[in-house]
Amino acid sequence: MPRYAFAMPRQRRTSRRRLPPIAFGRSLSRRRLIILILTLILTAALVLLDLQVGGSVAGDDWRRYHGQQYLVVRVVDGDTFDLAVSDGDEPTTRVRLWGVDTPEMARRDGSPAEPFAEDATALTRELVEGKTVTVYLENHRLRGSYGRLLAYVELADGTLLNVRLIEAGFSEADNRWSHRLMPEFTQAEQRARAVGAGLWSK
Repeated sequence: MPRYAFAMPRQRRTSRRRLPPIAFGRSLSRRRLIILILTLILTAALVLLDLQVGGSVAGDDWRRYHGQQYLVVRVVDGDTFDLAVSDGDEPTTRVRLWGVDTPEMARRDGSPAEPFAEDATALTRELVEGKTVTVYLENHRLRGSYGRLLAYVELADGTLLNVRLIEAGFSEADNRWSHRLMPEFTQAEQRARAVGAGLWSK
């Protein structure tokens, strides 16, 4: 009796270990198919996450623009201008400054220019139009809601256009979206407030 009790479990364990060759082959094929499907799903998800507004890929934007120098061909307003480099089907790349929100210029719907909008536009035009600037990006957000490239823009003297506009009092330190230079921009706004520049004039 003890031998029988001892022998049966051994026999069952042996039968569990062995799978018929055909069944084992099917099981292996099934596993490979599942792994392949999961890999394809993961790859597709990563590609979708990498896409930015306007159909460009985030990695491409970073490699193309970050730390590169470009000529500014047209100033739209205080915080927006065009670079002499194509962007998809567009002949130029439109840039929107990080952390800056200057007053709006007059609009096509008849809305008049906001106070200091023309001053902000004139300063940006003076500092960058027809000149070469260096563009720096934030890797967590490269494009804005209208497909414009979000950037810090360094002038020839090493200062940032973003900071110059805030110091001149033509923008608050726009903190709607976090960025690494927010403390520096906040200090620039405090300096503008202290001297009553632009928007902070009495």
